[in-house]
Amino acid sequence: MIHNLLNDKKVVLASSSPRRLELFKMIGLQPLVIPAKVEETINGEKPYIQVMHNAKNKASTIAALIDSETVVVGADTIVVLENKILGKPENVMQAKEFLTLLSGKTHKVYTGVCICWKTLQAINYERSLVEFSPLTETDIDAYIATGEPMDKAGAYGIQGFGSQFIKRITGCYYNVMGFPINLFYRMLSSIFESNNIDNPG
Repeated sequence: MIHNLLNDKKVVLASSSPRRLELFKMIGLQPLVIPAKVEETINGEKPYIQVMHNAKNKASTIAALIDSETVVVGADTIVVLENKILGKPENVMQAKEFLTLLSGKTHKVYTGVCICWKTLQAINYERSLVEFSPLTETDIDAYIATGEPMDKAGAYGIQGFGSQFIKRITGCYYNVMGFPINLFYRMLSSIFESNNIDNPG
């Protein structure tokens, strides 16, 4: 299990996301939080490439500053609707625009994860599908009034008030929250197994 794999290791979460910290604590981790001040690029690249690139930038930036024995984890999440990337809304008007676009449709959520430890680096991503119920203007205005959409990709949070708009999820729920736990477990297992092969005995 993750808490056993990381039992004797220092862990740094290179993210300011309170949701990611909450998920780390849920699985028995108490990471040191050191947010990486790097630009989260949105460009013409495929979404899965973008999130892996951003996650790698975050993790490697912090890993370069600290002890290589520390496990550094970076992550990046984006929402994609019909090939349009919806990042964090810049203002209330954009939050309303995003929620109007998502209403009654199915979108994709991508999260890239990068783990740096010693000379090893693992990078991967998870994708989930999320179907929204149709939203009225009243629904959208009331949701924006909670303040919840303003710091989240796609202008919603699945674990909060936004949960009442989610009709169906296909894939990893925790990915939609911002950190795919099962993928993280598989990546950690792979890193430590490869290290044992490289350093027998």
